[in-house]
Amino acid sequence: MTNTQHEPRLFADEAAIRRVGEGLIARTLPREDWTHEAHLAACAWIVRMRPDIAPERDLPAIIAAYNEAVGGVNDDAQGYHETITQCFIRAVRLHLARAGQADLPTLVNGLLAAPEGQRDWPLGFYSRALLFSVAARRGWVEPDLAPLPTVMEA
Repeated sequence: MTNTQHEPRLFADEAAIRRVGEGLIARTLPREDWTHEAHLAACAWIVRMRPDIAPERDLPAIIAAYNEAVGGVNDDAQGYHETITQCFIRAVRLHLARAGQADLPTLVNGLLAAPEGQRDWPLGFYSRALLFSVAARRGWVEPDLAPLPTVMEA
């Protein structure tokens, strides 16, 4: 599925990406800067530049803590969403595996233009009802429409 209703906000340089990643971790990124694009850029930066952070394991707590630090709530209706986060970590890893060793802005901006960088990418694998369920928000749920691709398939 491709979201044609939204032009992605691209990143000018590596410093802009690093600012988002470091701001997420430090919980200093302004809330209005925590966009879909920022989520993907921060994840790509973490995968590429922070081998001390295991995204699948560590991003849930990092994002939930960030949300609370900027006045958000993580509950059954808003804030951190486990299944969407894990899907997009997979999307980032797929894109990075395909894209090779390009510089970070090229990788991130390419991801934002790629199918797996689109906001609705998980809906190719999940029904809307399942993806936006409380169970999917609170924990990982397997897709009900199609299996998610793996890095080995990329």
